[in-house]
Amino acid sequence: MKLVTFDAGEGPRTGAIIGDGSIVDLAAAAPEAARGMLSTMLALIEGGEPGLDAAREIVARSRGDHGYDPAYVRYLPPLPVPNSIRDFANFELHCLQALEASMRMRAASQPDPEAAYAGFKASGAYDLPASWYQRPYYFKGNRMTCSGHDSVIQWPRFSGTMDYELEFAAVIGTRGADIAEADADAHIFGYMIYNDFSARDEQVRDQQFRMGPSKGKDFDTGNAMGPWIVTRDELPDVSNLAMTSRINGEVQGRSNSSGMQFSFAQCIAFVSRDETLYPGDVFGSGTAGNGCGFETGRYLEPGDVIELEVEGIGVLRNRIGERRS
Repeated sequence: MKLVTFDAGEGPRTGAIIGDGSIVDLAAAAPEAARGMLSTMLALIEGGEPGLDAAREIVARSRGDHGYDPAYVRYLPPLPVPNSIRDFANFELHCLQALEASMRMRAASQPDPEAAYAGFKASGAYDLPASWYQRPYYFKGNRMTCSGHDSVIQWPRFSGTMDYELEFAAVIGTRGADIAEADADAHIFGYMIYNDFSARDEQVRDQQFRMGPSKGKDFDTGNAMGPWIVTRDELPDVSNLAMTSRINGEVQGRSNSSGMQFSFAQCIAFVSRDETLYPGDVFGSGTAGNGCGFETGRYLEPGDVIELEVEGIGVLRNRIGERRS
């Protein structure tokens, strides 16, 4: 199933996409006994198989009752407030190209850029550390700053350089700690596309202290997710999905999920060591290779429409807001 959170003028509702592409309001269409576990996306996730079975039954028997035309609703983040967000640095090509761009940028500010670049390159300071290949690294995002499909992304006042990031994410469905890698996929509820927007100039400042991103990632609307959650039964293998980014309809980069150094199962096993994972936790794949302007040189401008497409999931589209003084 494709599960959405939407607003048709009466507040957030939980829905599913049916055969004709319309959205059925699950709680409105459900028998009274099932309405509670279909009232929000988190309630549906926490409801486990009984909740999914109730939603599947509604989709199967839907004849247009309690249905909405997607053109006349506002998409919200599928999970409006995730329980948590962890975003991984999981694609080698992206990491290597981002380090190369960082080197070039720093060298450009020196009196002899080419000599500076050669020095940085020879120093090894911009090489991926050996530990990157041994364990998945991640940072924690702000779960209160999510936005949905077709929403406008606010341009933060403190930044002059806005960037997109081509990712997709796994949503945890089942609570667990010390989860074995072999059992980890069973803890995934489903998948959605994730655009981890970055105030790139601010992020460069953040990382001078080597504590990871802070304000470079933390601003309202900066975590775009959607357009829906595709349940795991419909996408059982995410190890070879085509991934594409477009700005104003023009392809900026192509990649594939096969470039992930660590699978979601490996990430879940790693994070859950002596730590409980909960329904509604979000694990970002990390930015795919060729998946951001920092790699391609094409940053975002006000009014740009950025589309991320992931095979088997769909297209997440957002428009970039105006710079504000």
